[in-house]
Amino acid sequence: MKTWHPDLGRSSSPLYMAIADLIELDLKSGQLSAGDKLPTHRDLARRLAIDVTTVARGYVEAQKRGLVQSHVGRGTFVARIESPQVNISVAADPDSRRAAVLDLSMNMPPEPDDPALVARMRDGLAALSSDLLPLLRYQGFGGAAMDKEAAATWLARRDVNAPLERIFVTPGAHPALLAILATLAKPGETVLSENITYPGLRSISAQLRLRLCGLPMDAGGILPDAFAEACEREQPKALYLNPTLQNPLTLTMPEARRQAIVEIARRYRVPIIEDDAYGFLPAQGPVALASLAPELTWYIGGLSKCIGAGLRLAYVAAPDDSRALWSFAGAMRSGNVMASPLTTALATRWIGDGTADAILAFLRAETAARQQIVAGLLPAGSYGADAISFNIWLPLPHGWTRSIFSTHMSSCGLGVVASDAFTVDGVPPEAVRVCLGGPMARGQLQSALEFMAHALERPPEMAGSFF
Repeated sequence: MKTWHPDLGRSSSPLYMAIADLIELDLKSGQLSAGDKLPTHRDLARRLAIDVTTVARGYVEAQKRGLVQSHVGRGTFVARIESPQVNISVAADPDSRRAAVLDLSMNMPPEPDDPALVARMRDGLAALSSDLLPLLRYQGFGGAAMDKEAAATWLARRDVNAPLERIFVTPGAHPALLAILATLAKPGETVLSENITYPGLRSISAQLRLRLCGLPMDAGGILPDAFAEACEREQPKALYLNPTLQNPLTLTMPEARRQAIVEIARRYRVPIIEDDAYGFLPAQGPVALASLAPELTWYIGGLSKCIGAGLRLAYVAAPDDSRALWSFAGAMRSGNVMASPLTTALATRWIGDGTADAILAFLRAETAARQQIVAGLLPAGSYGADAISFNIWLPLPHGWTRSIFSTHMSSCGLGVVASDAFTVDGVPPEAVRVCLGGPMARGQLQSALEFMAHALERPPEMAGSFF
């Protein structure tokens, strides 16, 4: 096996860029070939007398250019370059060769890469073309009967068993949440939530001029006593919860806690908004709040996290309250008209023919594999995660602040989200959310996390991102 020992003097770029530049040059000259294994970060750093972080950044840059691939437990290998027209001149403007930031900020499911599954998904889409024209017309609000039946079948997995007249097909969880909050609360009135919560709720509350009040939490979610005290003090119009694989903390509220929260909500007659975006991912998770208190709960079962973000589809099960139903329907109609008939028909087909189940199975397995990568790089107990969560919650070690860390990661081509985006009340903790899904491959994720882990081993003064 050949040993790669680049001459950094051949490039005038910053050291990490020079490493990627020289991989390109040596691949062009034949000193490197597709499939060659590159030295480990520490080995190359020792040979070149440079910092390990610099090597890690160089490999990340090379991977973004498509020059190398990383494989868990095996190392980093030179990739096969398909196009001979790639410009690999060191003298070229580096900005013209710089790839986009590797986005660890969007909490998306991993994209299926199994050819059989992708073919099955395409077959479902192709089948819709036989009856395409009706899907290009305006449809009745809330979904056609067959789409509501598919929604009811899907929601029954979470023990949510609403009649069809209380099920609505909506164009995503976000507009559904906007319409529900507009139905339940007026400007200036209070809505309760977890103190570390979904950023979209904060944005919608601000848009509607609602007063959002965060409740203290432990490992099981919001504290029942704090909820009861807030009900006495604030007279809230609703309680928003994301109780399964909570975004961003990845917590799942146990069933006993759910029962306690439901009892308090009943006592004070506080409607519950259950955002169950991740509830379909666990093969056996706690029952939905909507199954414990169907008379109180607005249930949102979005498909973005359990099938695909681009579907922009969510199923809403409303409580048995005719006046609230009319207000919600009016708010949805005025803001959205209808969910896309094409994506609705695709979801209905995938649910009916089992493709949705196959996608779920893939997501569970792939997410578990990605969480194993995290576990191999970050010390146990240093972060919050679930075996099938799309993200981790990363409290930062002493010396690092969320601002410095997120800026350092961004300067190195990695996007993360600081805790400010999620914090309702008080000072945000020194923590960030790091996402693991989306279109990036496992090798890209591993390289990014290796760089991140190494950065956290040392104080921020040694990061070298600020001049």
